[in-house]
Amino acid sequence: MRDRHQRATALVFAVHGAVAGTLATRMPWFQDHFGLGTAALGLVLLCPPIGSFLAMPMTARLAYRFGARATTRTLLALWCAALALPVLAPGPLWLAPAFLLYGAAAGMCDLAMNAQGVLVQRRLGRSVMSGLHGMWSVGNLCGAGVGAAAAQAGLDARVHLTLMAAALLAAGAAGSRALLDDGPAPDEKPPSRFTVPPRAVLLIGLIGFFATFAERAAGQWAAIYLKDVAGAGAGLAAAGYAVFTACMVAVRLGGDFVVRRLGPVVTVRAGAVTAVLGGVMVVAFRTPAPVIAGFALFGAGIAVVVPLVFAAAGQVARTPAEGVAGVATITWMSGLVAPPVTGWLAGAFAFPFAFALVTGLVAAMIWPTRALRPPAAARVPVAAACAD
Repeated sequence: MRDRHQRATALVFAVHGAVAGTLATRMPWFQDHFGLGTAALGLVLLCPPIGSFLAMPMTARLAYRFGARATTRTLLALWCAALALPVLAPGPLWLAPAFLLYGAAAGMCDLAMNAQGVLVQRRLGRSVMSGLHGMWSVGNLCGAGVGAAAAQAGLDARVHLTLMAAALLAAGAAGSRALLDDGPAPDEKPPSRFTVPPRAVLLIGLIGFFATFAERAAGQWAAIYLKDVAGAGAGLAAAGYAVFTACMVAVRLGGDFVVRRLGPVVTVRAGAVTAVLGGVMVVAFRTPAPVIAGFALFGAGIAVVVPLVFAAAGQVARTPAEGVAGVATITWMSGLVAPPVTGWLAGAFAFPFAFALVTGLVAAMIWPTRALRPPAAARVPVAAACAD
């Protein structure tokens, strides 16, 4: 039955998220153990996105040569193993190459698993990408929770991350056996190492750029905005970020239900309107409660956009891996620049002005949403897609 492919892909997403969440909780250990200042740590943390950006174009060629299933399973194993690389670095100078490799594994596995999601969606004939990204968030929260408990207990990060790497590697290997395979046609040409995505993918990528910018800007600065603009205490400011994240997770887990009934175009437009309403509340009010409510609406509104962007790109390109690679490069770039640009705007003008511009980007997302409509060839009836 087809659902086993969906479950296997969901587990891959959850394991990927757990790796990311695990490492994020041990950043203070890196700072203390290697004697890094804030600026030095910031430079080190630039290495993962650089590694991802450089390595991602190779993913489509690997999938072409070895097949989608073998490529995804191998890259997931490398991603889990890479969790232990930074903590095993013998000195601070080794952190840069360790994080470059960590980022390369992250980006390549991210592309491979999203291409798997496109294959599952194509086989089932119904939307599944929102739920898969929701599972990534669940895995991320679980990894962060275990990491927080380990840090609180005083467990050395080298022991913690090595054990987590082994456990997640085993879980990923056991649970990913039912992934779909998608080998090339006999006369299919191998994908180029570097190529300009077609116009349809670029338009989809523009939607992803807006959504990722808004998501990363809000996620990075929500707590500080609540403290500096709305006068919230440290605990309430952290709770505001938690509400934003929880709303995104909840909507992603249930988003496929909405997409199946309204379609991706209407769903994204409705989400954009919801997010704009939340952004207006964030900018207009100066007390914690309505600002937190605004961030909740903002997170709920943009939650399903990036999953639908990956799904749409995988349908219009020559292969799912090439389509996903095209938009992933755009969204990763957006995620990289969003936090510093938002901070610069807030420092040069004011936080409400910066978030007004972010809200404007979300509103601009409404215009190109027609690009998310699946091509006729991809609209497979559910009964036919699920038939064995």
